[in-house]
Amino acid sequence: MRQRISGGPAIAAMLALSGLAGMARAAETAAAPVQTVTVELVDDRFVPDHLTFHHGVAYRLHLENRGKDMHEFTAPEFFKAIKVGNPDALVPDGHEAVVAPGKSRDIDFVPVRTGHFPLTCADHDWDGMVGTIDVD
Repeated sequence: MRQRISGGPAIAAMLALSGLAGMARAAETAAAPVQTVTVELVDDRFVPDHLTFHHGVAYRLHLENRGKDMHEFTAPEFFKAIKVGNPDALVPDGHEAVVAPGKSRDIDFVPVRTGHFPLTCADHDWDGMVGTIDVD
């Protein structure tokens, strides 16, 4: 004996609408604007040398090496506190980004943990190429 479920078209319509609502939410999230923050790496300083990011916000960190030397954006604890969308922008162990003279590099990320993090250029910290990063 077969049972008939009443309201079949209404249930189908509700499922279709809920699916569309879910797709709309996903599209909204994907279309959320990415905030670009530019940092210049010059011989021997970061400009700016203090960065602030907000937990859960999508960013593109644009690093421009305006100097004559190779520079690193070294921040191992910061990189552990973010979800990087393009990990190939970092060195293989993920603790820094290296930028050749006259070149730039973009790092796409979302902070997933708050904190205060040191920033250095691993080769030029002795010369004052240091900074800080805050995630609130």
